[in-house]
This record gives sequence, C-alpha cells and structure tokens, in this order.
Amino acid sequence: MALQIPKSVRVLFLCLWAATLTMAQQVSAPEPQPGAIIGTVLDLNGNAVPNASVVLQGSAPADTQRVTTPDNGFFRFDGVASGTPHHVMISAEGFADWTSNEIILEPGQYFMLTDITLRLATVQFAITVVPPEEIAIEQVRTEETQRIGGIIPNFYVVYDHNAVPLSPKLKFHLAFKAATDPVTTAGFVLNATMYQMAHYPSYREGAAGFGERLGATFAGGYTNIFVGNAVLPSLLHQDPRYFYQGTGTTKSRLLHSLSMPFITKGDNGRREINFSSIGGDLASGAIANAYYPASDRGPHLVLQSTLIGIGGRMVEGVVQEFVLHRITSSRHVTP
Repeated sequence: MALQIPKSVRVLFLCLWAATLTMAQQVSAPEPQPGAIIGTVLDLNGNAVPNASVVLQGSAPADTQRVTTPDNGFFRFDGVASGTPHHVMISAEGFADWTSNEIILEPGQYFMLTDITLRLATVQFAITVVPPEEIAIEQVRTEETQRIGGIIPNFYVVYDHNAVPLSPKLKFHLAFKAATDPVTTAGFVLNATMYQMAHYPSYREGAAGFGERLGATFAGGYTNIFVGNAVLPSLLHQDPRYFYQGTGTTKSRLLHSLSMPFITKGDNGRREINFSSIGGDLASGAIANAYYPASDRGPHLVLQSTLIGIGGRMVEGVVQEFVLHRITSSRHVTP
C-alpha cells in the first residue's frame, strides 16, 4: 500500500526547497572585489615630484582617500570600490593642479594611472604704472610740508634721491606757494625794516619811505622767486631745487653745496649750468635798478644784487647740506 502524502505537505516541502536553493545561491555568489589605483607624479622634465598631495575622490563626499608622495613621487590607493566613478586630484607647491579623467574599476582591477605630468604654476603679476606727473605731485606735497623748526619754509630742498623732474605747472605752483607763505611775507617786511634803519635805498624817511622800501623789497623778492624758480626753469628745463647729497666725504658734500648757484640738475637728469638761478638774480637786480632812487641806480646795483644773491645761495647750500636737514620737519630721505 503506497504512502499518501497530503497535498498541503507537498506544497510546503516545495516552498522550503525553493527558498533553500535561493539562499544557497546568495551565499555562494562572490562579493565584488575592490581594486587599487597606483601612479607616479612627475614634472615636465620627467623628474619625480615629492610632497605632492594626491586625493582619490569617489562619488560620495565621504569616499575620499589622501596620500602624500615620497621622494620617488609614487602613490597607491587600495580598497577602491569597483563600479563607481573616481577622480584623482594632485596638487604640489609651485605646480598647477592636476585632475584625472573619470576612473571606474572592474572588480579586483589593478589600475595604473599614467601620464601624470605637473606643469609649473602660472604666476600673475599686477603692475601699477604711475605717471611721472603723479609722482612729482606727491613729492611736491611732501616738500610743501618741509619747514625749518616747523616754522620757516624749506620747500626747495629735495631729500629724495629718486625724485622725478617737475613739470612747468609744478614749478609755478611751488613758486606761488613759497611767495605767498606768511613767513616769506614776514621776511620781506623784516628786510624792508632793516633797509629803513640803514636809510637805504635813498627813499624818504618815515612811513612813506618805509612803504617804498617795502614795495621795492616785494618787487625784487617776487621777481627772484618767479623768474629764478619758475619762468626760467620752465623755459630752460632746469630744476630749481637743491638736491641734498647727505653721503660721501665732507669735501665732496662741501663742493656739492657750494656749486648750488652755478650747477643745477636739468629735467633730463644731467648737471647743467644754473642759468635759471643766475638769471633770477640778474632779473631781481634789474627790477631794483628800475625802482630805486636815481642816486642808487646803475650797473653796479645790478652786479651787486647778483653777487649778493650768488653768495647767499652758496651759504644756503652749505647750511642745507650740513645743518638744516637735522631740523627740517616732514623731510623724506631715501638712500
């Protein structure tokens, strides 16, 4: 008699058998094997690049590996997941960054990344070109703040050895600044007072004579300032300023300062005969000769005025070179 197995039991047995086969297949299926990526970082000359930062970046932010190359430039990443895209990014000091194409490994693939060549980084320089006129404006602004003891103007001294030439506009600007300074005006008044006390020139006495002496002093002083420091320097392309030397032997500095009335710097940077200064002294003497009383006029007055101007500039140069630089405020000295 055959054994009868109930239909429900047979169905249950078939389900268990199918589930067992499925689980067996899942257990027996191998896991995808991770791969590896290797490479060597080189420069354009084929030399290894040490201390390069090599980053392996996967599709997820957390999927990142980082290594630093040794002296031979070699790197290796193990345990790289297969089937997902990766990029290798390399950076090194002095070189432009390098990034590979997309890399997708097969299971267990050992991938060698070739043609890793770092190029030198592009260095960009920002060069600001400042016109000489703007530089000259700035240096004149500095010179306009130079005062002996913080009071007496000392505008016509250059302490900057790299000073650029003045434009005609700046020469007139500096002359106007010097002529209208209150200390300059006070100096003219003091000069007229001394003339009044010496009864020279032969004007009248009293307030009327003082007014005449004061007017003559202003006329001669302004003529010297504008003709010698602005008009002629602009026409002859000469610099009306004294260029402080400050270095060298005492003899060389003394000769430099004593030559002030005779030698000046041209706008082209060359040393030239100081026709501007001499011309200013002559013009001042000529004005005096025109305004002084007849008894004081004559060629001797022009010559005397010119020689006094030259002698005064020689003394001024020596004092500027050896004394005044110590007590001049806001000066800017460059080596």
